[in-house]
Amino acid sequence: MTPRIFRAPGRVNLIGEHVDYSEGFVLPAAIDFASTVAITPRLDRRIHVHSRQFGEAVEFPLENPGDFEFGHWSCYVRGVAAKLEEAGCVLMGADLAIDSDVPMGAGLSSSAALEVSVALALATVSGFVLPGLELARICQSAEHEYAKTRCGIMDQFIAVNGVEGHALLLDCRSMEHKSVPIPPAVRMIVCNTMVKHQLAASEYNNRRKDCEEAARIIGVRSLRDAPEIPDNLSGNPRRRAQHVLEEIARTREAAAALISGDLTQFGSLMNASHASLRDLFEVSCVELDTMVEIARRQPGVYGARMTGGGFGGCTVNLVDAGAVLGFRETVEREYFTCMGIKPQIYVSAAAAGARELT
Repeated sequence: MTPRIFRAPGRVNLIGEHVDYSEGFVLPAAIDFASTVAITPRLDRRIHVHSRQFGEAVEFPLENPGDFEFGHWSCYVRGVAAKLEEAGCVLMGADLAIDSDVPMGAGLSSSAALEVSVALALATVSGFVLPGLELARICQSAEHEYAKTRCGIMDQFIAVNGVEGHALLLDCRSMEHKSVPIPPAVRMIVCNTMVKHQLAASEYNNRRKDCEEAARIIGVRSLRDAPEIPDNLSGNPRRRAQHVLEEIARTREAAAALISGDLTQFGSLMNASHASLRDLFEVSCVELDTMVEIARRQPGVYGARMTGGGFGGCTVNLVDAGAVLGFRETVEREYFTCMGIKPQIYVSAAAAGARELT
């Protein structure tokens, strides 16, 4: 039997960082790098999955997908299978082969790309067509329960709903969204610092707890609802709340600037976002700050900021199309001179969301 092939992209967030779990606004775009799954149905109720990246295979019964080693790559596969079944999708057994060119640990949401590609494959071959938001929520729930990362909805949502040539302005409360065209005169360039500090996962969850504590003290459902920061809020909760409220406002302004073609204003807001993530949310690091500083000195750069969870990973840069080659060569050289690390630099257009390949 010929396998069916499903693909889901990674993402880069242009602005709106660490606000999705406070029900704020984000502006992500799907990228050209993706997780791809080849799937062939089986007659039994077992899942056999092989990962090309890890050179490993695992097998588990759909009746009991949860017997796993925490932290293993198969957590994501087991998780989406379990959550699909909980949602009422009685799945067929299947053989899956997974390949991905989304850099892992780089803040480009390789986990959401994997979750969405696997979930779409398993549901489709089993005869289920799920609305995009339901598919995204199932994948988010799998990451919460099986990978123990309390992520917001943004990563899975853009992996499902990405629009070619556009970013999406997403309201993480109502899930209303609109496509925002990225001008053809600019390119999104992602610079991978090639570091990922060990505290990233635990500190991500700690930042979310800080935001929840701030909302509790203020007396609102989420920080999005805070009219202002009260005097009785102090320490980490105050700093996190200030970032969230200002970042939500920046994101809406940035979408308007992109729609009007004001790239200078958009870049200025990107730069302000990085400063806030560094100083108020405290999720940057010397490698990210160095990469951003180098990028901002280059001709044709409108803005540069860290993207993703932080503590390493990637920066995103909005660059004039004619300056791309010089940007890549200079940033690579200067970052290596400063840090002794050769970065990976990707130029990507905004890509389409998850789909079956024909």
